[in-house]
Amino acid sequence: MAAISPARKAAFAILLAVERGKSHSDDLLRGKRVTELSSADRNLTTALVLGTIRWQLRLDRLIRPLLKHPNAKLDTEVLVALRLGAFQLLHLDRVPAHAAIDESVELAKQSGHRFASGMVNAVLRKIALEVGRRTAEELPILVEPDPLEAYPDWMVERWTGFYGTATARAICTHGQNPPSLAVRISDSSVEQELAANAVRLEPGELLSAVRVVASGDVTATAAFREGRARLQDEGSQLVAELAPRGNTILDCCAAPGGKTLILAERNPAAPIVACEANAQRLAQMQKRLEPLGGRIAFRLTDASQLADESAFDVVLADVPCSGTGTLGRNPEIRHRLRPEDLPRQADRQKAILRAALRATRPGGYVVYSTCSLEPEENEQVVTALLNDSKQARQVSISTRVKELFAEGILTAEGWKRLGDCISPEGFLRLMPGKFHTDGFFAAMLQKCG
Repeated sequence: MAAISPARKAAFAILLAVERGKSHSDDLLRGKRVTELSSADRNLTTALVLGTIRWQLRLDRLIRPLLKHPNAKLDTEVLVALRLGAFQLLHLDRVPAHAAIDESVELAKQSGHRFASGMVNAVLRKIALEVGRRTAEELPILVEPDPLEAYPDWMVERWTGFYGTATARAICTHGQNPPSLAVRISDSSVEQELAANAVRLEPGELLSAVRVVASGDVTATAAFREGRARLQDEGSQLVAELAPRGNTILDCCAAPGGKTLILAERNPAAPIVACEANAQRLAQMQKRLEPLGGRIAFRLTDASQLADESAFDVVLADVPCSGTGTLGRNPEIRHRLRPEDLPRQADRQKAILRAALRATRPGGYVVYSTCSLEPEENEQVVTALLNDSKQARQVSISTRVKELFAEGILTAEGWKRLGDCISPEGFLRLMPGKFHTDGFFAAMLQKCG
């Protein structure tokens, strides 16, 4: 039995799990199977998994015409082996063609498809031959890949309709690149400690507590293990910073707990209630936030079913959503999401926002946020609540952004650039491509007395 490199074996297993809908690539890449690999193998596994999923539509369009029966249904293991090999041949110049081909063939064999392995070998060798010749005329898809062809047509069409051609292209381009690695640091000594461990940092784009990793492995440092340096997208951190100060705080959909930690940092004397509907995610969050002791009360509950009435000064409703703002980090979303999913998401989001407002004291604030680019999950949810309820008024995010700058939380450059991201109605939208962040939407409501 021929050997398969640990990185390709791990990547193949993750791609199979994602293709079967069993989990998300981001979760699997942080799992034990990957963390136990060497640093080089972890990096290669990540590149193989995310790259193959990002370019999956393009890879399939290339592979299909090269099959003897282009419309034939392929076994999942065979299809994944083909995609994995084709991605390496087309996108990873430093990977020798023989390694990409031979190990993809072996993956097909070892997964129980010995007879199909010959077909995998033949298709990948055809691709390798054309890559070697660089003859775009004979195989037109080998020209420089267009990011737009990596997304379903319906996604590109709706983004173009909502935001224009240039922004739609920026969204797609951003989603085809590895996301920036943003680190939240507690003080300057942590930055010095990371530098001493060969982690080179650069300033964040928005927040003074954020640094972006230029090189080095943060996860190998004591500062990371002890929670003094935390990995969290800068846009995600900004959403938590938007929540005003309060004496009692509710985080409606809290897991994995990154935003809850920021709420605790900014409100050191306030009790916080953190809700999560999934028992496993709640347990993981409890373990992560254990150092905060009894300051946080954890609830296993569906946020749309909250029974609290006028109990909290500040409520953060960072609701479950389609996640289309995170396509660089979670590329499989583009293959799973369907247009008909958005109204169902919006119904649940409206229910959570109504419950969040009900739980807020008169004069208190609700911050509603998603990592979605879709108006159905964003403006339309907030507008629907405002139309149905006389208990809330919208507060422009610009007011809170100005406060964050005055407090030194937001950098001067961040304050300046965020002005372009706030709509006339007062909504905040971070578009992928404008910053090196995921895409986010946020709105602030105040409960009327």
